[in-house]
Amino acid sequence: MEIGAQFYTVREHCQNLEDFAESLKKVADIGYRTVQISGTCPFPADWLKENLEKNGLRCVLTHTPPPRLLGEMDQVIADHNTFGCDLVGLGFWAFDPERDMSFEKFMETWPQVAKQLKAGGKYFMYHNHDREFIKRDSKPILQILAETIPAEEMGFTLDTFWVQAGGGDPAQWLEYLSGRVPAIHLKDYAYGRSMAVVGEGNINFARVFKKAEAAGTKYMLVEQDDCHGEDPFECLRRSYDYLHSWGFQ
Repeated sequence: MEIGAQFYTVREHCQNLEDFAESLKKVADIGYRTVQISGTCPFPADWLKENLEKNGLRCVLTHTPPPRLLGEMDQVIADHNTFGCDLVGLGFWAFDPERDMSFEKFMETWPQVAKQLKAGGKYFMYHNHDREFIKRDSKPILQILAETIPAEEMGFTLDTFWVQAGGGDPAQWLEYLSGRVPAIHLKDYAYGRSMAVVGEGNINFARVFKKAEAAGTKYMLVEQDDCHGEDPFECLRRSYDYLHSWGFQ
């Protein structure tokens, strides 16, 4: 399994192309060779390809804005072909009817997107938060999604922090979703429901690593939405050092 950096962690440093390019260099200098692109400014696909290659990086997953997935599918697929990325993700769905983001709306909308991506040679990846652990008919929504949408059409970017925040066991869910978790988010959980540098919180990552490997995970991407005022690049560095101490690169 390879470790990588989820650029949502450093999104505030990627709101123009000049800063984005510098952030790619900083992440590469830490030692990461794999990235997920999410939360940045818009970018031309050939610009990203050039800057990834310049820094010895590969983009293995994106969180692509919903309007692009719903209205620019051909271009989304072409762009991902340009910078060599096969995993295309949806970063958030609230499962909240008052926001027009109900479970029913999800099922009306996103399985078709998944089919379109598959037809274009890409794989749709759904990223969970804690609301997927709301139960419908005695089952967590995450389980219903897995039962309803075929594995060949949708995978899961399982997020360790948000599983724990929803009352789940990250390792157990990796085992349940085996075969459809090619990329996951490593995010630690500290006292007070606080996001932490990987290895500085309380998640049992020994079990996570074991179950992720058994589930066929290829990429473990470090993400820390909130660095609590610390330099996010320093947080990424400490996570890298922790994971490197386990032998991951």
